[in-house]
Amino acid sequence: MQSAQSLANVTVRDLYALYPDHVIDVPAEQALAAQADLIVWLHPIHWYSMPPLMKLWLDDVLTLGWAYGPGGSDLRGKDLWLVATTGGTQETYSPQGHNRYFFDAFLPTYEQTATLCGLRFLPPLVFHGAHAVSRQEFEAHVEVYRDRLSTYPNWPEMADLKECPLCEVPANDRPTEDA
Repeated sequence: MQSAQSLANVTVRDLYALYPDHVIDVPAEQALAAQADLIVWLHPIHWYSMPPLMKLWLDDVLTLGWAYGPGGSDLRGKDLWLVATTGGTQETYSPQGHNRYFFDAFLPTYEQTATLCGLRFLPPLVFHGAHAVSRQEFEAHVEVYRDRLSTYPNWPEMADLKECPLCEVPANDRPTEDA
C-alpha cells in the first residue's frame, strides 16, 4: 500500500485507518470509485475470502441502483484488480495441499461481484506464504505491484481480456420497498 501512495494518479484507501468504527462514508467511497479507471482490492485472504471490513465496504458501497441493477452503471467499464496475500504457500493451494483447491477456486465470488457491477476482473496478483518470505521476496513482489500500477492499462495481457459481460438483475430477484 505504501509503495502505491507515491505513484501519480493513485488514491489509496486504508479502510481500517479510515473507518476504525466500521461506519463507512458511502458517498465519499462511491465518488472515488466512480472517478477511478482501475479499482484495486488489496487485502490478505481471511478464511478463503476478504476481511470483514472489506466485505462491509462491498455491502455498503456497491448498492442497488448505483453499482448494479436498474440505474446501477457507475462502475460499468472500469477494471477491478485483486491483489491478495495468503498465509499458505502456493503448494498448499492444490488438491494435494491442506487447502484442497487451487487458489483460483476461491475467486468466483470476486469475479461475479465484478461482473454484477460491470467491472472487468483482471488477473489477480497473489503473494502466497506472505508471513514467511524473505525480505528479498517481499521487495520483489512490491516491485511487481508498483510496476503493474504504474503501467496500467498498458499490461501485455490486456489485449487478450474480454470486456465485462453484461449482468442484468431481474426485478423480481430483489425485494420490493413494501417487503
